[in-house]
Amino acid sequence: MRSLNKFIVRLPKKFNDSVKIGDSEIFVETKYDEFRHRVMEGEVVGCPLKFDTPVKDGDTLYFHHHVVVQGGTPIEGLKDCYMVMYDPEVSMNSQAFAYKCKDTGKIEPLSNWCLLEPVEENLGLKSSIIEVVEHKKENPTQGRVVYASKMCYEMGVNPGDVVGIGRNRDYRLMVDGTEYYRTRAEDFLYVVEE
Repeated sequence: MRSLNKFIVRLPKKFNDSVKIGDSEIFVETKYDEFRHRVMEGEVVGCPLKFDTPVKDGDTLYFHHHVVVQGGTPIEGLKDCYMVMYDPEVSMNSQAFAYKCKDTGKIEPLSNWCLLEPVEENLGLKSSIIEVVEHKKENPTQGRVVYASKMCYEMGVNPGDVVGIGRNRDYRLMVDGTEYYRTRAEDFLYVVEE
């Protein structure tokens, strides 16, 4: 099946509502923290006709949580299938962030999205007398580029570079069991020179 300008993904479950422990499965109530338990990856069953993408049927697509929360965009008549918006030029219009090729296992970002790993920020306070106590963990303002978009390279930013990002530009995403921050290349504020 092909969509005109969106990806189609198969999602047997919209929420991660169970945990396997040995042979037992424990079910979790997700309605109180829908955001934390939402599924943000699925098998591609249709690619957009309008755009020439490297993504193929059977690949894994990583996407924004809006695909599943608040009803998402299910496709009538197709069991467990949902639409994922995509725009190769404007990342704000693209719910698809990255994909993993089923043949190679290689992960690539889509549009201008990038995947960053968090970087511990130095508070700059060192003392044997004073102990720094944090009551609330602030969102990070720096990340190391792991998966770079085309726009990153155009800006001279490469994988391994540490970049500054604004507060609340650090949306978390699990990819192959590793948590990354997804952000847009145009949201980079600076590159740290080491």
